[in-house]
Amino acid sequence: MIAPRDPYEKKFADFIRMCEEAKSQGADTVVVPHLGVLGDDHGELIESLDRLARAELKLKIAGPVPASGDQPGDK
Repeated sequence: MIAPRDPYEKKFADFIRMCEEAKSQGADTVVVPHLGVLGDDHGELIESLDRLARAELKLKIAGPVPASGDQPGDK
């Protein structure tokens, strides 16, 4: 069972807004830069995926969480 949504909604307000905007603009896919955008633990991740599914949006993850100090394109 998923924990109450209020703390999640405050923490992930930008993600929720992005999903709402994508759906309202007719997009079918949400692109996030890394998995951490969806949550820091199992419950948050499941909540994010549930919101994507209810909005009938697909998900694309652009890459892994960068290591401290690493910049995209360094390798």
